[in-house]
Amino acid sequence: MLPQSALAELGDERFVSLTTYRRSGTPVSTPVWVVQDAQGLLVSTPEGTGKLKRLRLDPRVSLRPCDRRGRVASNAPAVDAVAELVRDVTVVDRVRALLRGKYGLEYRLFMFLERVVRRGTPARVVLRITPA
Repeated sequence: MLPQSALAELGDERFVSLTTYRRSGTPVSTPVWVVQDAQGLLVSTPEGTGKLKRLRLDPRVSLRPCDRRGRVASNAPAVDAVAELVRDVTVVDRVRALLRGKYGLEYRLFMFLERVVRRGTPARVVLRITPA
């Protein structure tokens, strides 16, 4: 089991590379925004994304600090964890507020662009990430 502090440290990062696994075991990495609470890290994602499909098959994830484009430094430590899908509207709204507080205008602009591109506000799901 990984120390909680290794996972908690990632909560301070601007971007984290979230790696999920295909049925074949092939890793797929995506840069995400992350916030933390007392139970672990929280990520918000639209319903229907590939990462959700992969997590339904395999809840294992690996996390590494990255930049906005998902580039990970060669010496960046990886933290193995598990992700749980949370659809509770109260939790989703709380995470939305935490993300808005951490990322400010950048978050608001991204959510606006997502609404325009998807022609509406897609349902969102929270990933609660805890130590493996």
